[in-house]
Amino acid sequence: MSKLKRMGIRDSTVGLVIPTGYTFNLDAFSIYITLAAVFIAQATNTPVSTTDLLTILAVALLTSKGAHGVPGSAIVVLAATLHAIPAIPAIGLVLVLSVDWFMGIARALGNLIGNCVATVAIAAWEGDIDRERAHAVLDGQPVPPTEDDLDVVVGPVPVPVQA
Repeated sequence: MSKLKRMGIRDSTVGLVIPTGYTFNLDAFSIYITLAAVFIAQATNTPVSTTDLLTILAVALLTSKGAHGVPGSAIVVLAATLHAIPAIPAIGLVLVLSVDWFMGIARALGNLIGNCVATVAIAAWEGDIDRERAHAVLDGQPVPPTEDDLDVVVGPVPVPVQA
């Protein structure tokens, strides 16, 4: 959040969009559930109709809303998604168990990037971004410190001496 503020986005926009995004904007989680279900269908040689694919997408979009902050929730949500499509065998879930931890890291990174992009887009839409500062930060040019940068203590903290 401090990087977005350093880029020139107002505190109020960052403080509203980032937490809201982590509640409602879990794009990477929805993508993972959808792709994992399709992978399991292909790995088990199960034909999937267009209706089944749309159902997988709808279930993934709905179930991803309540999955944030629960470790291991992706397996439970994927099991629920597979249960919604009787054609895909739920036992195929074991095919993705071994890589779920690694995919969890990728999901978190994808959600972070999506929420940062959403913050910049909303800030630009609302006029809450200093475009010159944003261009300078993104180009790697030096920029004057913000109030948030000045609050950070650099170096060792002096300890008061008691007499």
